[in-house]
Amino acid sequence: MPRKIGYARVSTADQNLDLQIAALEKAGCNQIYRDQGVSGCQENRPEFAKALNEMKRGDTFVVWRLDRMSRSLRHLIEINETLTQRRAYFESLTEKIDTSSPMGEFVFHILGAVAQLEREIIRERTLAGLAIAAQNGRFPGRPRKCG
Repeated sequence: MPRKIGYARVSTADQNLDLQIAALEKAGCNQIYRDQGVSGCQENRPEFAKALNEMKRGDTFVVWRLDRMSRSLRHLIEINETLTQRRAYFESLTEKIDTSSPMGEFVFHILGAVAQLEREIIRERTLAGLAIAAQNGRFPGRPRKCG
């Protein structure tokens, strides 16, 4: 019998998973794996790996938002290929993506590319802001060590 396997993640230990867990439960997830204090940029996420290994034919891997699963298009595609090889599907509740249909698969790839573009734009803006601050003698972030 096909199952829905949920995955929830927050980047810092002080963030709360409750919103994601409630949404995954409402979506009918049979089991929910949780990573707390783990960045989406990291490919080494213990509970994520367990959830992915749990996937069998006909199962659906469910996340609250696409960025809970991954932050790079390359990694999203790799995950989707793994699911496809296992004849499993992917569903994102917020973006209403469901790869059990050809249109859902298409939307998955488009939104994955948009998510990566958004991340790169934010990164460029952050780096530009840091460069301007440095020109003005300000160095935000952790204090620098002296030689």
